[in-house]
Amino acid sequence: MFKNAGIVARYDKEKALQLAEELTKHLNSKGIKVFIEDTLADKVNVQAEAVPLKDMKTDFIITIGGDGTILRTGLNSPKPEPPILGINMGVRGFLTEVEPNDAYTAVDRVLKGDYRLEKCTKLSVKIGNDTLPDALNDVVISAGEPSKILYLEICKNGKPILNCQADGMIIATQTGATGYSLSAGGPVLDRSMDAILITPICALTVFRSLVFPTDTEITLNVIRPKQMLVMIDGNYHHMKSEKELSVKITKAENSSRFIRFENDFYDRLSCRLLFQGAR
Repeated sequence: MFKNAGIVARYDKEKALQLAEELTKHLNSKGIKVFIEDTLADKVNVQAEAVPLKDMKTDFIITIGGDGTILRTGLNSPKPEPPILGINMGVRGFLTEVEPNDAYTAVDRVLKGDYRLEKCTKLSVKIGNDTLPDALNDVVISAGEPSKILYLEICKNGKPILNCQADGMIIATQTGATGYSLSAGGPVLDRSMDAILITPICALTVFRSLVFPTDTEITLNVIRPKQMLVMIDGNYHHMKSEKELSVKITKAENSSRFIRFENDFYDRLSCRLLFQGAR
């Protein structure tokens, strides 16, 4: 039985803040202790303890927003990560589970144990001795300047397999295959295919996506320029300038977990992404 819950919400949307207040009161009435992200402390009027996201060691976390809110939560929440129930207040909200009108019903189902957990692979990212945050969606490598070509070598398990010239490179999980990688021409991966996907951004050569098993160690050696920008899940940015630039990506020890009900992967594709408006 869950005893406490965390709430993370968009703080630029009044309806998201209002729902955060209402759900806090609802959870309190059920005997659940609620923690809210400290960025909401002066924006909502609730009986809840405000804590930084990195300290939100709760039984589960409710996010009120879109995919960006979920990705920010996954980047900053403590490890192992609490399960996430995503309430959609974004543009598409592909990773979210329910719409605001169903928020109360969803929360009550969670408290009754009427749900399933979806486990999602994350990527470990290292630059030399520096360990960056794990990625749920993708790792994007670029030269850090618009339209500046990145020349790099791709290695699989330490063996060079391909040289590429492109505006950048996207290394995505199965979850991230429906994000930036898809926009850059990459494929959608079925939920049963737990893989690592490499998709170039505006490649100069004829190069589409590569798909690797998750036990693969991928190394990207930047040949030139002698600087690179590494972005993780669109929220974390790391600029590096050295004579030798190399990024090593492997399957992370930690994973993200999402609270799901009836809807499956293809329901979300049909309703929110690929085939929207086609029926």
